[in-house]
Amino acid sequence: MGKFTFRKEERLSKEKQIQELFDKGSSFYLFPFKVLFLPQADPASPVHQVLISVSKRNFKRAVDRNLIKRRMREAYRLQQQLLPAAPRLSVAFIYTHKQPLLSAELQGKMRQTLVKLGKMALSPP
Repeated sequence: MGKFTFRKEERLSKEKQIQELFDKGSSFYLFPFKVLFLPQADPASPVHQVLISVSKRNFKRAVDRNLIKRRMREAYRLQQQLLPAAPRLSVAFIYTHKQPLLSAELQGKMRQTLVKLGKMALSPP
């Protein structure tokens, strides 16, 4: 069994890194997520770093946005071992669906997304 944690150092929070991810990163869409990813510049980084985002345009109430983000974090936490250990990635998951999905559905979609992300990260550019 792997480590099922989502610690602070696994969260992408530095503005410079986020801007670089959005400027230089590769992306793909797999319902209900738009995924941006970029190999990390710092080879000493011990973990993948993840950003989770839900649009205020689609969900006006903060309660709804927070619910979806909580479900996304949990789905990622339980399935992060699907990502390859190297290269370390900076990843942004952007929720694009207009309705909240149930936890079970979201976990299935996250699994599909992480498998595809793992394949894309290992393939040469």
